[in-house]
Amino acid sequence: MSQDVIFTPMGALAAITFLVLLLIPVRRFRASFKGEVGASDFKHGESARVPGHVSIPNRNYMNLLELPMLFYVVCLMFFVAQRVDSEAITLAWLYVGLRTVHSLIHLTYNNVFHRLSVFALSNFALIGLWVLFFFGGY
Repeated sequence: MSQDVIFTPMGALAAITFLVLLLIPVRRFRASFKGEVGASDFKHGESARVPGHVSIPNRNYMNLLELPMLFYVVCLMFFVAQRVDSEAITLAWLYVGLRTVHSLIHLTYNNVFHRLSVFALSNFALIGLWVLFFFGGY
């Protein structure tokens, strides 16, 4: 198997992160034009006046920069060790798919129980990648 294939799920997650990043100014400008927020509401982060539909993309973006860091690291470890196989790719895509669903839930109807369930499943996929790296076959 080509070792480079591990970069595809990594690139997909990076693309989702950039899409969410683009959503932040879109939501902020829309809210500003509607008079829901002003520049001072973002002077020191986000004030309590910032409505949820405006602050959620920023929170989701932060989520996409937290635990996914461990995803990028373990994927690079598989690549450097020349151990990319079908199991690693499957877990990588599972993680990216679940993180995508998590973001979609968070940015749309935001049901906390649905979001938490998908988030937890994505964490199991990520843990699975780490376990596979350290305890899988060589």
